[in-house]
Amino acid sequence: MSFSSKVKEELATVIPTGRHCQLAELAAIIRLCAKVEYRANGEARMELQTENELIIRKYFTLLRKAFIINTDVSKVLQAIRLYPDSGSEPDPKGTVSSLLIRNTCCKRAYLRGVFICIGSMSDPKKNYHLEFVCSCEEQADQLLEIMNSFHLEGKSIVRKKNHIVYVKEGSGIADLLNIIGAHHSLMDLENLRIEKEVRNSVNRQVNCETANIGKTVTAASRQIEDIILIKERYGFGNLPDNLREMAEIRLEYPESSLKELGGILNPPVGKSGVNHRLRKLSELADKLKEQFRFKKEEEDG
Repeated sequence: MSFSSKVKEELATVIPTGRHCQLAELAAIIRLCAKVEYRANGEARMELQTENELIIRKYFTLLRKAFIINTDVSKVLQAIRLYPDSGSEPDPKGTVSSLLIRNTCCKRAYLRGVFICIGSMSDPKKNYHLEFVCSCEEQADQLLEIMNSFHLEGKSIVRKKNHIVYVKEGSGIADLLNIIGAHHSLMDLENLRIEKEVRNSVNRQVNCETANIGKTVTAASRQIEDIILIKERYGFGNLPDNLREMAEIRLEYPESSLKELGGILNPPVGKSGVNHRLRKLSELADKLKEQFRFKKEEEDG
C-alpha cells in the first residue's frame, strides 16, 4: 500500500464529533465526488461517482452521524448549503458555502474530505510532494484560501485542464497532515524525515572529509616533489636548520598531517609554523625550477 493510501485509510476513520464539522466534510465529498440531478417533479437525485470504498464508507458514516435517520437528498443538500432550494441549479463553480467552513474546526474537516477525494502524495522516502487535483480554478482558489488560513504555503498550476494545488516542502506536508488529523501518518513521515536528514548529514560530512583528505594528499604529494627537487639540485646541507629538519621529516612521514608533523619537530611547532616552513621550501623549489628552465633555454638558444 502506498503512503498516500495509508493516509486516506487513516483519515477514513477520523469522524468529527460536531455536526457542523460533519457537514463540512460531507460537503467536500458531495461536491467533489457526487452528481446531483433534479427530476421534473423537483425531486433531487444524487449519485456518488467513485469506486473508492473509503469515500463511500466515509460518506455514509457522516450521513448517518449528521442526520441520525435517513433523510431525502434535498434536505441533505440544503443542510450543506450546496443547493439551498430544491429547484435551483447546481453551482457551476464547484465551491462550497463559506458559511460551512467559517470555523477553524470545519476547515480542518473540509480539508480532510478534500484529501480523501482528490488528494495524493508521493512516497516521502523519495521526495516530498502533496497535491490536490481540482476540476476548476474556483475550487483551487477556495482550497488555497483555506490552506493559507493555516499558514500553509500552497501553490497552484494548470495540468491537462485541471488546476493542481500542491505543497512540496516536507514541513508544509507535515503541517497539513496534522491539520487534517492524520497523526499516525504524520509520525511515520517525521520518522522518515529524520532518517533522511541524518543520512544526508552523514553523507555531507563524509564528502567533506573525503574532500579534505584529497586536498591533504595532493598538498603532501606536491610538498614531497618540491623537497626531492631541492635535495637533488640544491642539497639539504645548504638549507637553514629549521627548513632542513622540516624537509627531512616530511620525507620520512609523507602521510602525516601538518599538526602531526609539528608534533614531531624538535621543538614542536603549530600548524601555522609547519605550513610556513613548507611554503618556504615550495618557494625555493619554484626558484630552482625557474633557474633550470632559464638555463635550458640558454643552452637551447
